[in-house]
Amino acid sequence: MLTFETLNELTLKVTCQGSDVLFTKAGAFIAGDSPQKNYRFEKVLLGPQNGLMQAALGSLMRRVTGENIPLMKVTMNGDSVTYYANYGQHVVIYHLDAGEMISVESENILAFTQDCDYKVRFLGVGVLSQKGLATTTLTGRGKNAFVAVLSDGNPLVLSNVYSGNTISVDPDAVICWVGQGDCDPQIKTDLNWKTFIGQASGESYTFEWNGRNPVTVIVQPSERSGGIRLSVD
Repeated sequence: MLTFETLNELTLKVTCQGSDVLFTKAGAFIAGDSPQKNYRFEKVLLGPQNGLMQAALGSLMRRVTGENIPLMKVTMNGDSVTYYANYGQHVVIYHLDAGEMISVESENILAFTQDCDYKVRFLGVGVLSQKGLATTTLTGRGKNAFVAVLSDGNPLVLSNVYSGNTISVDPDAVICWVGQGDCDPQIKTDLNWKTFIGQASGESYTFEWNGRNPVTVIVQPSERSGGIRLSVD
């Protein structure tokens, strides 16, 4: 069994009792503490899915959609504590309930347990984001479904589960969103003649969830280089 916790906001501490398997961003391991070194690392060549065919299809999907991420499998054979980090980025932990799904940018994944079903899926035709039409999803299917994500700076957490408010975010700043079932955002665009002469506000499109779409959204206080840039020189 694995448990996740953060240390100093920048490090993921993974405690293993017995034997288990962890998936992390390749190269994220920074330290380990155990009676003897009873864990080993191996590169995930295709994907964490069970079955060769499913893993191969998943790998192809990730490469085509731009959601590819080098993953490492950590096999633990006994009690141990291991630590993971990525260039001083902040670490956010989420414990998924059974059937609960987190949609996350692949570059923001630090680690997840094998109780999470991992796949890449399309958001829908016409969706514009910094990576295109797809997102990486992790769905809880057991009591030990932990996910750790990365943020450039202390993240902002927004939720309309109880308020019923509308949440609107910049797609280049969003890290992930969490909810039950179909909780994908609507895409709102604000394109006009100013966009095409280089006088746009810089916020030409947003991800939006209304009150009928209960969700928790995590946003980082910085934007990725990307998005849609329309102008005429």
